[in-house]
Amino acid sequence: MTFPPQILVVGLALVLRVAAQPASIPEAEALQAPTATRLAGLQKAATLSGWAPQVAGLRAAALRAYQRDQLAPAEAWYHVYRWAALFGESEASFVPRWIRAVEDAKVAHPNMPPSFTPPDRPLGRALAPELQAWLLGNPAFSSEFFEQLSPVDYVPAVFQILDGLYRTDPVRFRAYANLALAIAVVFDVPPPPDWPHGQVSTAALPRKLPAPGAAFAWWTKQDQLGHGYHRLTRLRAGELKFVVDAAAPFNELEWVAQVSDYPLNQLARAYTMVRYRTDRVANNQPNWTGKTYKLSDILAAGGICCDQAYFATQVGKSRGVPTLLFHGAGNDGRHAWFGFLDGNQKWQLDAGRYAEQRFVTGYARDPQTWRELSDHELGFLSERFRDLPSFHQSRVHADFAADYLAAGDAAAAAAAARKAVNFERRNQPAWDTLIAAGQKSGRDAKTVEAVMREAAIAFQRHPDLEARYVNRTADSLRARGETSLAAAEVSRIAKNNRSKRGDLSVQQARDTLLRSFATQTLPEQVKAYNTLLDTSGRGAGIGFFDQVVIVFAEHMLQLQQPAEAVRAVERARRTLKVEPDSQLEKELAKLLKELKSVK
Repeated sequence: MTFPPQILVVGLALVLRVAAQPASIPEAEALQAPTATRLAGLQKAATLSGWAPQVAGLRAAALRAYQRDQLAPAEAWYHVYRWAALFGESEASFVPRWIRAVEDAKVAHPNMPPSFTPPDRPLGRALAPELQAWLLGNPAFSSEFFEQLSPVDYVPAVFQILDGLYRTDPVRFRAYANLALAIAVVFDVPPPPDWPHGQVSTAALPRKLPAPGAAFAWWTKQDQLGHGYHRLTRLRAGELKFVVDAAAPFNELEWVAQVSDYPLNQLARAYTMVRYRTDRVANNQPNWTGKTYKLSDILAAGGICCDQAYFATQVGKSRGVPTLLFHGAGNDGRHAWFGFLDGNQKWQLDAGRYAEQRFVTGYARDPQTWRELSDHELGFLSERFRDLPSFHQSRVHADFAADYLAAGDAAAAAAAARKAVNFERRNQPAWDTLIAAGQKSGRDAKTVEAVMREAAIAFQRHPDLEARYVNRTADSLRARGETSLAAAEVSRIAKNNRSKRGDLSVQQARDTLLRSFATQTLPEQVKAYNTLLDTSGRGAGIGFFDQVVIVFAEHMLQLQQPAEAVRAVERARRTLKVEPDSQLEKELAKLLKELKSVK
């Protein structure tokens, strides 16, 4: 019997659809790690019907193993499930979500493309089938990838970079997979125009990252030649991203490695190689005046602290050492220094930081997200608790907690998140999930506040995180009318931080001021500012000036109250710690002059 061609086409399509349907994964199989045969079958089915149809069955297998307390297979299935979800998601659905994440994180900048027109194609299409198979079958890299992945990573570019590096040299890619991942998550979007610091023009320092393939080839070559102080194969992607974010081109890195041949335990000396230019400070010339910003230019001409810190970070990166450029505000003025990962895998964060300024918190740019990263957050990296088996178990529970929460199962999310924080109290995402699950399940405010206080206690060694949960508690108290209790919570943390973390005390003062703007009359706002000046500003420095005094003065101008702005700044000059000829004195004088000129 002969069938018409259209019948044959319909029949073939039906056969293909049936063949592509994901087979249910039996419970016995779900309680073991995915086999190579199963993974190959999944990939074959995905070539016929795409990855999206595979997602539900893989998630079900992961949940089945997790619910039977089989954490190792649960994690393995969970990674395969997450790969399938990523591979199957279209760029058209990913990009709008990514844009919202960038906006929420406030990390958009002018060097990013002004618009995106993503095609309606799966993200996984950017990856060669061989690379897909390697990713699915590599539990160690899967764990590294999903632990490192951020909501603001542009996955289409991340996949494109990984694929390009893999196609060029699969053997080298597999040996340096964490380095490839670090390059992918740093190079996925261009750096901002004020990176690595804003005191040099774009003409002098173009702020362009090299091609990913060139960067991978250069760093691996340096490692294989033994030129580095760290073996790059032994560092995690979260450390390597602070190596590959070099702003200097490779020829400059090769030059500086020759002229600054300090051993790793003396790397801090690279900072003082650059002669300090007191004349630039005296003449109030914070910006680089040279035509180019080559490392040789800086060494020859000398510079101020930001130039010294930049030079030193590039010295470290030239030797495969993760480095960060820090900036911070002290009493008299602003300062820049650098940090690096030493031979004991500990972060040294005070290189070039003056002894009298060591109480000042520094901020650096995270090259993966381009947001500011407090040097106290790096305590997590220094403590290296993420390498402990207890944290590994905590992270598995936290992953499932987040998945349950996203699926709307708040009770299961809370149970998994509680297990996560019981294994590791420093697992911050688990605390956030635990709090969100309590709120979604309808727990009363007092119960949720108790969890927030518990989280604050867990982070007492990390005052910025402690303050975050205390502030969330205070917000909850205000929402239910307990304003006095909320004020007591905020006052307590501000008092605790006044001597140890002046930046957090200033942040609390700024938040109080902004609430006053939103809820109080003009006379009450003036009173709130004066109270903050008397209680938190006495003896404070340029940080308080930046975050409170300038904010209040600008607000008064917006309300067309220039005389009130002048009075506020004059009162600040009498209250703050203003040393003669300091940067703070100069900026106060400049601000007063500008305010008095307003008609």
